[in-house]
Amino acid sequence: MMDRTDRHCRYFLRQISRRTLLYTEMVTSMAILHGDKQKLLGFDRSEHPIALQIGGDNPQDLAKCTQIAAEFGYDEVNLNVGCPSSRVQNGNFGACLMLQPELVAECIAAMAGATTLPVTIKHRIGVDEVDRYEDLVKFVSIVSQTDCARYSVHARKAWLQGLSPKENREVPPLRYEDVHRLKRDFPHLSIEINGGFTSLEQVQTQLQFVDAVMIGRAVYDNPYLLALADREIYGEDYLPPSRHQIATAMLPYIETWMSKGWRLNSITRHLLQLFHGRSGSRIWKRLITEQSVLPGAGVEVVERALAEIPDV
Repeated sequence: MMDRTDRHCRYFLRQISRRTLLYTEMVTSMAILHGDKQKLLGFDRSEHPIALQIGGDNPQDLAKCTQIAAEFGYDEVNLNVGCPSSRVQNGNFGACLMLQPELVAECIAAMAGATTLPVTIKHRIGVDEVDRYEDLVKFVSIVSQTDCARYSVHARKAWLQGLSPKENREVPPLRYEDVHRLKRDFPHLSIEINGGFTSLEQVQTQLQFVDAVMIGRAVYDNPYLLALADREIYGEDYLPPSRHQIATAMLPYIETWMSKGWRLNSITRHLLQLFHGRSGSRIWKRLITEQSVLPGAGVEVVERALAEIPDV
């Protein structure tokens, strides 16, 4: 998620769940090829398993980016064909590429041919008026002629004009049955569903119909949602850390990055919802928000805020 799942957010989420696959923000192929690769692609080893999500429409460029991702040590490379923003459309990538399935197939084939890593795709169920189930089948049929390892399907169509990216996540109705039907019609493909999920109970229900479930903003708004994922989804036999333990585990990390010149609030902004739904959440968010931006602010801000909340 743009401006959210940066490396600091991912490190924080990894303190909550060891097994959940984490994604980078979408990075354009041009940025990867011509920008500061370490700044754009660097990550902590503890973030594994981690997927690099790329936006682009040039098969050769995407193949080069995939090779770079492998050199950096990513576990997966994902092509975003679901983002509907006007900025993305102007670059001819994201959701508008669903209208060019042959080009998408060329991109995936080039990426898969450049690496042994899994190459996956994230897309919508349709775009504008091209949103019949038959249109979705056509898109997947063409792309599935490549070595695409997984199809992460946002169960809403995208409107390329007239709706903001936020509205495109809320206004078009969810059509879960289309994704379930896609799995039935393509049982040999790995199908993942995305859109509107806010609990692990919902995830368990969806896993009766598809292979995997992607959760985005619900995790950012309530990160402790992932606390039981390792046990309930992956069958791991260990207790999740408490919220206090998670916050405490972040302190050395924060100190390390502040010693490199990073501002406290660039990291703590991702921790604001750690106590979502719990007593003390309001004061936690207020203290972190107000004090993290003060000159000279350091980890003591987090420690003081933590001291205000009972460790239950």
